[in-house]
Amino acid sequence: MSSLTSLGFLSIFLPLTSANLLFQGFNWESSNKAGGWYNSLKSTIPELANAGITHVWLPPASQSAAPEGYLPGRLYDLNASKYGSEAELKSLIGAFHEKGIKVVADIVINHRSAEKKDGRGIWSIFEGYLDSGEGYDAAPDIDHLNPRVQRELSEWMNWLKSEIGFDGWRFTFVKGYAPSILKFYMELTKPDFAVGDWDGDREALKDWVSAAGGVVTAFDFATKGILQAAVQGELQQLKDQNGNPSGLIGILPQNAVTFIDNHDTGSTQNIWPFPSDKVMQGYAYILTHPGTPTVFYDHFFDWGLKEEISKLTAIRKNNGISSRSTVNILAAESDLYVAAIDDKIMMKIGPKMDLGNLIPSTFQVATSGNNYAVWVKK
Repeated sequence: MSSLTSLGFLSIFLPLTSANLLFQGFNWESSNKAGGWYNSLKSTIPELANAGITHVWLPPASQSAAPEGYLPGRLYDLNASKYGSEAELKSLIGAFHEKGIKVVADIVINHRSAEKKDGRGIWSIFEGYLDSGEGYDAAPDIDHLNPRVQRELSEWMNWLKSEIGFDGWRFTFVKGYAPSILKFYMELTKPDFAVGDWDGDREALKDWVSAAGGVVTAFDFATKGILQAAVQGELQQLKDQNGNPSGLIGILPQNAVTFIDNHDTGSTQNIWPFPSDKVMQGYAYILTHPGTPTVFYDHFFDWGLKEEISKLTAIRKNNGISSRSTVNILAAESDLYVAAIDDKIMMKIGPKMDLGNLIPSTFQVATSGNNYAVWVKK
């Protein structure tokens, strides 16, 4: 019988630290960077530290049949990565740690790819005889119900912590295996921070987090979907029938990781991009609201938004806005959204300029831009 049967007796330990600020430290083209991505990213560390980033998410580090890293083969081989060598990775992580920034590994354990058949076989132990989630066409699924697989994957993740220096996990394609399995790996590896890549509405996200024992956060695809529709003239969608934010942050903010775009939805894949001319309205929303916000590399560096985003992250940090902060929505109209957070800051997005008496005289503008503004108490 699988060792998963013991899950009910394991304690929930994940410290859902309320002041985390995640940075996605790559895009879909990063594996093509001349001189290596790890070396390139290292030069950005002072700017990320100044912006108050607490965690940086790095791309998959293992040898992979695809350059981006999402078809892993030899998990312990970090020298075949297109992002750089194992030594360069360890140097990068050490440099982040010197600035007090923790590092999150992209964990791809739903499937495994093989290079060729040889005398040792092609990872047959990992192939999905018993798949507990959705299938994955590009590579054989891993049989997570096999005790040997559970042990070897847990040992590998713990090696990433002890030998390479990673602090936490971003689990990709978690729909491919049962949330109870993810909880099992969480208990055996005890990351500082962990987030699962599960796309769905907020009730589905809440159910997944609950089924995983509440020990992991989830990317808040619900907030992204609602927000990027809202900024196009439907800002009333940002308030649910109970007067709370409409995404996962409205019902389970401490487990919600908000984001505007990532290497899949944006970048050169551009699968489900946020309206490009309204990205700063999106950041004005997620960086003032509860949940754990994510800043995307492209927006921060390539789009020239570093200064604007950094002003928002400074306001968040200076006023103690956290994943558990409370939101009082004061206006949610098609062209205007106004909210007070923790009674410390107020914000608006939308083109409407007449705010009436919504902003008390005790608050002053801290930053503003195209159709957004944030106030703090004088």
